[in-house]
Amino acid sequence: MSNKTVVETVTALVEPILAEHNFELYEVEFVQEAKSWYLRVYIDKEGGITLEDCALVSDQLSEQLDSADPDPIPQAYFLEVSSPGAERPLKKEVDYQRALDQYVNVSLYQQIDGHKVFEGYLRQLSPDELTIEYMDKTRQKQVVIPRDKVAKARLAIKF
Repeated sequence: MSNKTVVETVTALVEPILAEHNFELYEVEFVQEAKSWYLRVYIDKEGGITLEDCALVSDQLSEQLDSADPDPIPQAYFLEVSSPGAERPLKKEVDYQRALDQYVNVSLYQQIDGHKVFEGYLRQLSPDELTIEYMDKTRQKQVVIPRDKVAKARLAIKF
């Protein structure tokens, strides 16, 4: 079974579990690292996910996977259920919306104003652009970044 098919199957199995508990699916990935396979399910909810939330979803999803016929994942794998983390990637539009006025790290494909990475507050968002307010040495500045220039974006922790 292809990785994409596994992800689609697991997504279909986990979404009703998450809906029952008012959790949301952030991402499902099925990857091989060294010789082991990992099925990672990232979940979230308003106010953040707890360890108990992860254990609950892990137990219920594990039961679903074990009882599915045919087995959606015939090879051995490790199931991991977790939060996307404090420095979660911004992938979907809803992630960007939630990140408004939050501290973010944005990496670019090519430089803008001599920088390839900006870390600051996401102040504005449009379908085509992001506006980041950042500190350049001791001066506060804003940069407008075309979305097609964004290689990666994530929440960041300000120290």
